[in-house]
Amino acid sequence: MADAAKIDIKSLLFNQLQEELRQQGEPSYRAGQIMGWLYAKRVESFEKMTDLPRELRRRLAKLFAFDRLEVVHVLGSRDTTRKFLFRLADGNLLESVLIPASPALYGGKSDRRTICISTQVGCAYGCKFCASGLEGFSRNLRTSEIVDQIIAVERESSDKIDNVVFMGMGEPLANLQNVMRAIQIINAPWGLGIGARHITVSTSGLAPQIKKLAEESLQIRLAVSLHGATDEVRNQIMPINRRYKIETLLSACDYYAARKKQRLTFEYILIAGVNDSDEQARLLSRYACRLSAKVNLIPYNLVEGLPWSRPSRNRQEKFLLILRQHGVGATLRREKGHDINAACGQLRLQTERALVSTA
Repeated sequence: MADAAKIDIKSLLFNQLQEELRQQGEPSYRAGQIMGWLYAKRVESFEKMTDLPRELRRRLAKLFAFDRLEVVHVLGSRDTTRKFLFRLADGNLLESVLIPASPALYGGKSDRRTICISTQVGCAYGCKFCASGLEGFSRNLRTSEIVDQIIAVERESSDKIDNVVFMGMGEPLANLQNVMRAIQIINAPWGLGIGARHITVSTSGLAPQIKKLAEESLQIRLAVSLHGATDEVRNQIMPINRRYKIETLLSACDYYAARKKQRLTFEYILIAGVNDSDEQARLLSRYACRLSAKVNLIPYNLVEGLPWSRPSRNRQEKFLLILRQHGVGATLRREKGHDINAACGQLRLQTERALVSTA
């Protein structure tokens, strides 16, 4: 396990690294060299940064950690949705998912690759349909641990990632400082170089944090996990709604939409007999029209130990039809990851419970 007192080198922004080097009496151009080794050449130790003086490499190793995510398990195969289970330096488990945007045509590759990354170990918000919080909340991920998910998945898959969505384990806006620093690294030309418009942050509904995100300069996208169109339904499945009711959440979204150029998205997991009625669809249409928002409908992924199920295909299609009849841009997610339990937290939960049962 790494020294907890050390900051991982991949948690630093360019100007922060420049300042650290200045304090060491090093010229500013060393920062560019180091960032090149980290994000272009993807070395995994200071010793491999061969154009740095040996004494500087020794001091860097003394000052900073240089952790690497350990691959525990991979589910899925090439050109399908794949789930990666990683072990962190402190032993905690972490999930990431690699998603092809559309099926490969004529034996070719998918047109782009999206990674769904985590921001916390576990989750404190307790959405009733989600596996992420079933074992409780452990801690926020550090900036480096967020960035490392992209590096590790690209290394393991040999794929170049084009899109990043913060929709994995945890609530991204509850770890806003580390998430925003990670986004700067992911976006920067000296970092991973992924455009801001290809980065989406999801939230279960932290209204004050949505307003803070609206003040950030980067034009990243926002996805709101609504999952219910009335307070009654949302209270049943999302405890956060007791703190921030739907109208409070929508007002925060109004604030965000007024300051950003991108359309926001409502994520809506369809759960049979809970939130899939025609009335829920009509109310959701009203909210989407109010904000000129898109809607992404997601049939529920079954989680062992939870009572929920996905609606029939006919019910899914009817819900989608109502949205479209009201002029809402809506999509219904087809099967991606249902066969490998790709919903947030499932693989981690299964692994941790297996470890307990064999202890």
